[in-house]
Amino acid sequence: MPNTFTARITPYVEFELASAAQARAQHDPAAEFSHLERAHVIGQASTYWHVRVHAMMLSWGLRNRSAREICGQLLRIAGAATKTAFGLVPQGNTGGANVSPFTRMPLDPELASFIRRARSGL
Repeated sequence: MPNTFTARITPYVEFELASAAQARAQHDPAAEFSHLERAHVIGQASTYWHVRVHAMMLSWGLRNRSAREICGQLLRIAGAATKTAFGLVPQGNTGGANVSPFTRMPLDPELASFIRRARSGL
């Protein structure tokens, strides 16, 4: 796998996605979405992961019949696909429809550590 941010951040994002899948299997939609939010924060500097996590949030919205989340994720998928490569992402934003897609948010120290490691190549 190439030595890119996307490749280096993948294990962290995949861990959160696996945790989301486990929460879904346990019928805990709140915990599932929380892990999707963490995956979003970690991977939002990668176009691949940014779009993929928003698509998973859209899927969550469909399964949970949340019109707000469905509409919000459709908008966010388009934005992630067209803006991420230019660095136009609000750092720390959790990605759900409950927050503006333009709002920067404080980074959880643990997630910030993952991002720093992936950016530095360590």
